[in-house]
Amino acid sequence: MKEGMRAKKPDTMLKFQLMHGICYVIRPMEYEDVPQVAQIDREAFPGEWVFRSQSAYKRDLDNPSVRYIVACNKRDASESEGEAIQRLPWFKRLFGQERHLNVSENIVGFSGFWMMMKEAHIIAIGVRDGYRRLGIGEGLLIATIELAQIVNANVVTLEVRASNEIAQELYKKYGFRVVGRRPRYYSSDGEDAIIMSTDNIASMPFQASLQHLKKAYAQRHREIFAQVR
Repeated sequence: MKEGMRAKKPDTMLKFQLMHGICYVIRPMEYEDVPQVAQIDREAFPGEWVFRSQSAYKRDLDNPSVRYIVACNKRDASESEGEAIQRLPWFKRLFGQERHLNVSENIVGFSGFWMMMKEAHIIAIGVRDGYRRLGIGEGLLIATIELAQIVNANVVTLEVRASNEIAQELYKKYGFRVVGRRPRYYSSDGEDAIIMSTDNIASMPFQASLQHLKKAYAQRHREIFAQVR
């Protein structure tokens, strides 16, 4: 897995402050998003052998075994519309939420996974420079797990750099555990990858923990909501 959250000391006082009239939406990736997603890919994962071209992303969008979601910010055409969107609770309406608003979009992050049997294997979670450490990566992780459950995955797996302890702690927080190691996995520098996996994501203990974490996240980031299916 390509991993776009580089190891830095966390700022416990960081608060995600928005410009007036902007909200953040996590939604399924569309063809028009490909150029921006490819740009974030190059930016977040320079030199990785798993770098994907725009044509590869477009092919993936036609592959039913691959799912991508994006995080985008939207400047609303009117103040009242922006206020209405920001009042929507996190993950309340995963299905059928109206997306065709009179807004402009900027893709700030993306996530994707392959479905292999009943396993959702995360390909990458990448966030654009200037938008990292703001909760967007965590929101993408939550939405990815939710989407994996929707498509009937039993477990979610990923690889993460051995040195990226901050990302590993985030994944552990959401129920991932270390199950192996891939020596010299990253071609750019030969670093090892840590393999991580969840338990059954449909199990009652996992769901109880996820719902608790999701509720806490929603209270911290009311400006971000998801609409994936």
